[in-house]
Order: sequence, then structure tokens, then C-alpha cells
Amino acid sequence: MSANSKSTKKIILWLQAKLKQIAERTSLNAARLSVHGIYLDGMHRQLKLLLRPIKLVAVVLFTYYALGVVSDNANAFNWPTLPKSANAPDLLEDPLWTKPPILQTGPSLPDGISIACPAQVALSQALGLGEVLDLALCNNPQIKQAWATIKVQAGAVGEARSAYLPTASATFSPQQTQVNYPQSLYNANTITSGKMVYANLTWRLFDFGGRAANRASANHLLEAALNAHYASIQKAMSSTIQSYFDVLTAKATVSAKTQAVALARSSWEATLRRENKGVSAKSDTLQAQTALAKAQLTSSRANGDYLKAQAALIFAMGLPTNTHLVLEDLNEQAHRQDLKDLNAWLEEAELQHPAIKAAKAQWESAKEKITSARSAGLPTIDFVGNFYQNGYPNQGLQPTNSNTTTVGLTLSIPIFEGFGTTYKIRGQEGQAEKAQAELEDTTHQILTDIVKSHADVISSFTNLEFSQKLLEAAMAAVQSSVNRYEKGAADILELITTQTALAEAQQERIRCIAEYRSARLRLLANSGLLGHDLEPEKLQVVSSY
Repeated sequence: MSANSKSTKKIILWLQAKLKQIAERTSLNAARLSVHGIYLDGMHRQLKLLLRPIKLVAVVLFTYYALGVVSDNANAFNWPTLPKSANAPDLLEDPLWTKPPILQTGPSLPDGISIACPAQVALSQALGLGEVLDLALCNNPQIKQAWATIKVQAGAVGEARSAYLPTASATFSPQQTQVNYPQSLYNANTITSGKMVYANLTWRLFDFGGRAANRASANHLLEAALNAHYASIQKAMSSTIQSYFDVLTAKATVSAKTQAVALARSSWEATLRRENKGVSAKSDTLQAQTALAKAQLTSSRANGDYLKAQAALIFAMGLPTNTHLVLEDLNEQAHRQDLKDLNAWLEEAELQHPAIKAAKAQWESAKEKITSARSAGLPTIDFVGNFYQNGYPNQGLQPTNSNTTTVGLTLSIPIFEGFGTTYKIRGQEGQAEKAQAELEDTTHQILTDIVKSHADVISSFTNLEFSQKLLEAAMAAVQSSVNRYEKGAADILELITTQTALAEAQQERIRCIAEYRSARLRLLANSGLLGHDLEPEKLQVVSSY
């Protein structure tokens, strides 16, 4: 026997013992009371009659609670049958065990790494991609909103499950009733003081599947909220990593433009020396000076782009705008190993992408709502028990003490409601069709993005090789032109042309690296596979070599 079954059996036995003690200790004077027209002698028999269904309710309730609700948890989300911190549920916090484990353990990434907040990051040191992601994920408002949505849907699951449990209420009302007869010749006025007690127990026993549909719909919506949370993490990681690479790209561009300025300055100084010696004309010096000014202008613009990229990254990390940010240099090389076919990416995304799973759960929830709407127009059966002492609700205090107990079943049959239920069903059917269309649109959009990013990865990887060859050729051309110019074998126009070609080659190299990074990022993000470990050799790049 499992630990859950033993615990449930102990609780049931304890309740039965307590109820038996209450029945044995109760000793009341005999009275003739009416229960649906059947007269019973003695309050003791009345109390026993009321305790029998209560005991039955307790047994069925805890049996259902131990087997039904916990089984629903385990089957729907693979949740633990008992909280880790105790051997019994917290009756004040989550009595129906609706909270998914993620609310206890905290969110995690697809690679299983937990997101620890607040992030412990030293801003005084150079930050790597992992530290940047930690700060961004902890401070992202969309992730916080998705996290709160999980709690909201967990509460909705609790409401749906509570429909299986009985409802009980009690009212205690001390009263004083005074009756005056102004025209009476005798003193017939009366004052009666006492208390009125009402108690009610209602339990729905049958409803043609309405409660089951509502519970299933709530479970699907909770699953959708969980996957929407994972999708928000993927989206935040995608934008943050893109901003991180944008900063590194802008930094590399600034470095390249600074080198171009230094090269243009050295050429201008060499031309100036040749002019002073009478070897070259004044026009050569002016052309070199123009090239230097242009290089300085381009460098200034690159520095401005770097500051904007850095500000965007700081904002994505949720830090103050005046934060001084230093990033680690990224030594990255392209790899051809670990290649994976496009169809594998598509199949994995269709099965595992959190946005697709969320849309699918929304569709399943909408279908369950149809059953719920249909059951609203069908009969229901409820168990009802009432206890009245010294009067009835909305009536005055009775002059004599009395105790009345009623126990029975209520059959409610909706006859006509103006076709409201019919139109509710039609509306829910339309919602289900809408959810199905949204699922198809989401799936189509994600798979289309994967196909595009797959092609971008292939082309960008090839461009990396060509850009490296272009850069090496441009550097060799500049070195050759400098040597020829110093020996008088080349003019200033050739020197400036080769320097301009070198600057363009450097820019193309930086651009190709940025495109390759962006393509890999989009491929992982569109597949829903972004994780904390983003080393190049572990990013399975698709290729057709």
C-alpha cells in the first residue's frame, strides 16, 4: 500500500471516530420532529440521521480527494502526489494541490538550468553572456507577467476542482421578539429572547459532465500558461542575446574604424613628408587629408552606434541607464560538425515549441468549454441537508424551542431559458474553431521562420569563409600599396583605394559574423531551444555541404 493510501485511510478512520464520539455524547430530550413528512422520536435519532450522510460525505470526499484529484495532478502534469515539504497538504495555502512544481522550484531553461533571482552578478567585472542573461531574465516584465498568469490559472484549477466538494454554511442570530397589543384591555404584550441557528450542506452529485469539462478546461489553460511562460523566456533570451551580439558587433566596428583612422593618418603623414621633400604634389597631401577626415567621420558614427547598442542592452537587462557595462570579448569560430537536417528541426519544433504547445492547450480548453456549456441546460442532482433551531430563515424567533432537520435529494430540470444555452453552445463552438485556427497559424508561422533561419545559417556560414578571404586579400593589397608608395612606384590614389577596400573588407567581415550569429540565434529561438549554454560547438548548425 502506498504512503498516500495509508495517510488517506488514517484520516478517514480519525473522522469516523470523532463523528462517533459526537453521536454518543449527545443526549437531548425527546421531541417529535418532521423530516420530509416522516416523524421520528427523539433528537438522538435525528442527530444520527444527520450524521449518517455527513459520514458518507466525509468518506467519499477524502476518497475522491486522495484518488481523483491527486490522480488528476499526476496524469495531467506529472506532479508529485504530495508536497515535498510535508506529509499533508497545506489547508490554508493550497488544499487542492493546484500549484505546479514550477511555483515551488522556480523557472528553468530548456537545458535544465534554473533561473535564480535576484541574479548575483558583479557589474564591476566584465560580463559574459551567462551573466547578461541572468540579469535580463530576472528583470524582464513580460516574464513576470507570465509568471503571475500561472498563479491565476492555478487558482482557476482550484475553483474547478472545488465544484466536486460539498458546500456548507451556518448562521447564528441572537434575537429578541416583542409583541404589543395597544388596544388590549389586558397586559398581553410578550417579549421573547433567544437565538436562531441555521446550517446548510449542499453537494452536487451529478451534472452531465459540466464539472469534469470545467476541470479539464482549467487544466489545459494552466498548461497553456506554463508554456506561455516558457515562450516568454525564449523571447526575452532571444532579444537579449541579439542585443548582446549587437554590442559586440558595434564594438568590433569601432575597433576596425579606429584602425582605419590610424592607417589613414599614417598615409597622410607619409604624404606630407614626401611633399616637404618635394617628391609629391600638394594635391596628394590634400587627397590623403580628405581620406583621413572621412575615416574620422566614419569612426565617430561607429562610436555612436556602439553607445546606442550598449544602452539597448542595459535596458534589456533591467539596469539603470547610467550603468557602466563591460562585456567579455567573444572568441568565436564557426564549426561544421554536429549537423542536423531541416526536417529534424521542424519535427522537434512542432512537438516541443512552447508557443505551439500553448496554442494547442488553448484549443483543447475551448473544446472542453463546449461540453460545459451543453451541460448547463441539462438536469442536475444535489444532496441537501439543513438544520434549523428556533425558527427558519427570514422569519421571526419562535416562542418555543425547536430543532428541525431536513435531508434529501434535489433534482433540478431546466425547462426553458429563452434559448440562452443554445447560443452559449454556438459561441463556444466558435471559440473552439478560432482557437484551432490560431494553433494552425502559430504552427505555420514558427515552421516558416525555421525554414528561413535554416537557409540563413547555411548562407551566412559560407559568407564567413569568403569574408575572411576578402579581408586577407585586402590587407595584402594595402601592404603592397604602402611599400610601392614609399618607393615611388604607386601614387596616392592607389594607396587610398586599397585602404578604402580594406575598410570595406573589415566591415564585411564584421557584418558576416553578425549575420551568422543572428541566423543561429533565430534558428534556436524559432525552434524553442534557447538555453543558458550557447557555446558554438553545442549549437547544432544545419548545413548541406
